[in-house]
Amino acid sequence: MAVAEPSPSGSAAGVDEAAADYDASGLRGELVIKERAIVKIAVAAALQVPGVVRQSGGLSRLTGRELPRADVSTGADAVAINLYIAMRWPCRLDILSRRLRSEVSRRIEDLTGMPVCELNIVVAGTEAAPDEDSSPDTPYQDDDSRAPDAPIVPLRPRTPRATPAAVPAAIIIAVAALGLALVSARELLIMRGTFANAPWIRNTVEWLGRLHWSEWIVPAAVSAIVLGVVFIVAAVKPRPRTHLPLRVGDTPIVWFRPTDLARHCSSHARTAPGVQSAHTTVDRRHVTVRVVRSEAFSAGDVAISVREAVEPTLSLLGTAPELRVQVKP
Repeated sequence: MAVAEPSPSGSAAGVDEAAADYDASGLRGELVIKERAIVKIAVAAALQVPGVVRQSGGLSRLTGRELPRADVSTGADAVAINLYIAMRWPCRLDILSRRLRSEVSRRIEDLTGMPVCELNIVVAGTEAAPDEDSSPDTPYQDDDSRAPDAPIVPLRPRTPRATPAAVPAAIIIAVAALGLALVSARELLIMRGTFANAPWIRNTVEWLGRLHWSEWIVPAAVSAIVLGVVFIVAAVKPRPRTHLPLRVGDTPIVWFRPTDLARHCSSHARTAPGVQSAHTTVDRRHVTVRVVRSEAFSAGDVAISVREAVEPTLSLLGTAPELRVQVKP
């Protein structure tokens, strides 16, 4: 009895048919990438960049405010990201931002196939470097050979701002609406005979119908007008900026908290000759650096050295505030 052996051409044809069936079945569905998956990719990529540290503690684990974190918006074929990071300072922020943009964009595009059309970086926390790494040039040097040239993408900056002033008014209105809903449900149950009790709404309307002019009406009306004006002002009032823009190029893509800028300036000021300690305060228009000098150096020389150490950092800001140096013996 002879047994027919399958020919190689027949097996190849079977493989081709299976591949064709697989491709055809693949066309029957679609691939959906959730935004939370892109968030995890962006966070993991950010942690791979030297200088970015994980920062968590207290209620941050419950509220989801640990760093780094990301807010992601996906379109038809592109991704926009607001990336909040904690960095180890002092460091070169321009190099850090370029490496972050390169690493996060590359990872997301490689793993999802969608390009990153917008990536805003917000420095939301800092962590002091160890003593052996406290040089102003760490953790980055001037050479940036690792970071490839990223494609130039037009950006629309989103400046970090404070909580809207209308939030308290919105909470009051929401609580009042919930209270009105509970009272309405109570009135409905009374009307249907579920339980016997005095109706609040009907009694209130009857009381208002019997109401005549009284002296207390004037302050009540004035208070209502003032409250209405306050709510309108809170609704239209613009939110104040909470961060200072750092310009890397023509468009601000990195923002500094005033606290982090003060720490950064103090760290650079302490590297100046003759400075024993330094403390910095930052407001919208001024950066005030208060230093304690050693007796071997004059106040004028220390002030010049502090300015030379701090001014390069302030020059990176979108609007450089006025630098004030106060030297104490």
